[in-house]
Amino acid sequence: MAGRPVYHDPLDAIADIPDGAVIMTGGFAGRGVPVQLILALRERGVKGITLITNDTSGGWGGRVDASYLIEAKQVKKVIVSWPVPASTAVITPLEQQLLAGELELEVVPQGTLAERIRAAGAGIGAFYTPTGVGTPFAQGKEVRTINGIEQILEYSLAADYALVHAHKADAYGNLVYRRTARNFNPPMATAATVTIAEVDEVVPAGSLDPESIVTPGIYVHRLVVKKG
Repeated sequence: MAGRPVYHDPLDAIADIPDGAVIMTGGFAGRGVPVQLILALRERGVKGITLITNDTSGGWGGRVDASYLIEAKQVKKVIVSWPVPASTAVITPLEQQLLAGELELEVVPQGTLAERIRAAGAGIGAFYTPTGVGTPFAQGKEVRTINGIEQILEYSLAADYALVHAHKADAYGNLVYRRTARNFNPPMATAATVTIAEVDEVVPAGSLDPESIVTPGIYVHRLVVKKG
């Protein structure tokens, strides 16, 4: 297996991402977020993004997350489980753009979002889940009774690009995560045509404990060494 290209400037790593791309960004409640890749996307001004992410609520509380792309009006659609802070004190750019008809929002239960992404990485087109039955989440979806339990059909979610964060990578792109960074990053890494991993360090091939590798390098196409 060939080594993966290593970039030291995140702008170079995302230079070919076009307008209109479907992009996943990892992270959960501010942990494991590919901060520098997100900021590079914002700096490049890529527009018309369909954004798949767990959380767009933290950019207003001092954390960096994919909401920075929404603030810059680079996103046309968001697929997310936690779209805004649990407060009415601040009307976020997401809410403003949604009310103005400038943004499409799809809210997905968190576990369902994770499974839709995992399913895409596993080559599974759709699955049934009881989550959301009898609620607005079930509207317009097929409902089937399986083993006496009503379940709704959910389709998998794939992307053109996945931007993920890991602690270490080796030269082949095998990834090791640190603590809670092992959240949405591993399934997203498997569910995109191109996966770009922002890492703290790239180490020589063979120096990672094989038992610690969560994302095999076969899923990873580019590595970016985090600055600072």
